[in-house]
Amino acid sequence: MPKEVLRFDCVNKVKMDKSLLLRIVLTPNKEVEVDPSGKLNGRGVYLTPNILTLEKAIKTKALEKALGTKFSEEIYLKIRRYCKWP
Repeated sequence: MPKEVLRFDCVNKVKMDKSLLLRIVLTPNKEVEVDPSGKLNGRGVYLTPNILTLEKAIKTKALEKALGTKFSEEIYLKIRRYCKWP
């Protein structure tokens, strides 16, 4: 039986199974990308892919703080495409 892989949701501050989270990556050339496959190179942070968590992330700037960079509105729109209502 495979071991459960846990990752830290940087918005809700909880550990969850990696398969339930969405990865956001700061690539080596300083671009922010959504990484649903979890395999892109770079610094990655995770969040629960639902609209309420995304709204909390925008309000608190949790993703920006975790990656140490500013996010454009376009990046949040890309993330929103992967989010669903709880």
